[in-house]
Amino acid sequence: MSASATVLAEHASRAGAVTQNVPTLIRAEAISKIYRMGDQTVRALDGVSLDIAKGDYVAIMGSSGSGKSTMMNLIGALDRPTSGRLWLDNRDIAHMSSDELADLRNATIGFVFQQFNLLARTPALNQVILPLLYARPRPADLEARARHRLEQVGLGQRLDHLPSQLSGGQQQRVAIARALVNNPKILLADEPTGALDTKTSEEIMTLFGDLNREGITVIIVTHEPDIAEHARRKIVFRDGQVVDDTERFPLRATGGGALS
Repeated sequence: MSASATVLAEHASRAGAVTQNVPTLIRAEAISKIYRMGDQTVRALDGVSLDIAKGDYVAIMGSSGSGKSTMMNLIGALDRPTSGRLWLDNRDIAHMSSDELADLRNATIGFVFQQFNLLARTPALNQVILPLLYARPRPADLEARARHRLEQVGLGQRLDHLPSQLSGGQQQRVAIARALVNNPKILLADEPTGALDTKTSEEIMTLFGDLNREGITVIIVTHEPDIAEHARRKIVFRDGQVVDDTERFPLRATGGGALS
């Protein structure tokens, strides 16, 4: 059995029977996103509707220009839809101010990127502390929280290491610890294994699976089918629309109320 098949089997065994009352964390209703570049109009998303439940594990796929990156930006509260409605953790983002969107991102979403986005001259511990400096209110236990997240991703002995002293996989683990330090409800990863070798990619995906089993909603944007195999659900975009939405096994209830 492959590593991804093992992960799926573990999820399935934990999921049990289909649950009808799993809370919805993200809801899109007929959202479109239009970009205007000079005389040209590009419809990046065209009437997309979907729900993502609390505790889900979703892979978003599609070729270049399919709309998957635009969808990621909207889910990540980095942008607003041109039309339609999009709720994130019970909040409609369409009419939120830039400051309100920033607060929502900081409180709700942890971002992981392909290129790690670490500061070259900053030790791992301080990399992970950085998001806490922008939290409102700022937590008093900055260092303790950052240490805990680095230990969680297996880097408890690398707190003082610079990025240049870490392997690619270790750098991505620092980035994941940084994404987790604000205790987000959603971990949003954009091509998180694109810069890693196969073995390290499997290790990172195993870590994502562990985090999802702890209750974090994991959303991965990827063009790699073997990476998407780790997810419970696969959503495929083409020409700004969802052309496939496949669930592999039931999602168990995680508590809390659904979006209204």
